[in-house]
Amino acid sequence: MNFSCKISEDVVLRPVEQADAGALAAAFQANRSHLAPWEPVRPAEFYTVQGQQGLVERRRAELDSGTALPMVLARDDGIVGLLTLSSIVRGAFQNAHLGYWISHAFQGAGLMTAAVGAAVNIAATGLGLHRLEAATLVHNTASRRVLEKNGFEAYGMAAAYLRIAGQWQDHRMYQRILQGN
Repeated sequence: MNFSCKISEDVVLRPVEQADAGALAAAFQANRSHLAPWEPVRPAEFYTVQGQQGLVERRRAELDSGTALPMVLARDDGIVGLLTLSSIVRGAFQNAHLGYWISHAFQGAGLMTAAVGAAVNIAATGLGLHRLEAATLVHNTASRRVLEKNGFEAYGMAAAYLRIAGQWQDHRMYQRILQGN
């Protein structure tokens, strides 16, 4: 199945490709301080083309094995965000974790809300999943709004859930039941 879709006039949500490594390195470099409060501490190599080549190889292997759907928000001039359905579990669970980020230059434009909406559709109709889950830092109101606009419901708090910005931080847990599956 083709998992690519247009989410705005000039942005496409599509699976990550090996050729994206340079654009990903540039996007992470440009957004390093913007993403720092919301992500794990990254080694210097992460921000290089070589570092991204290794990550893309691993993401493509997960895609090929059916355990993840790593996607980029791409424009003609580069990558403006990432969205990943990870830890896909089949069997009785039919679940995936949703994670995403958007470039500081595109925040507030509705792109991530549209991308998450597209991912919900892909998860339901393309992957046949029953449920998506996501976690946000308690103080990340922008991310919570994106999830809530896409029908995700908060279902609890996870204390010291992930090590973000060098500290174990609490997260609000969200889920979306995908009807009809």
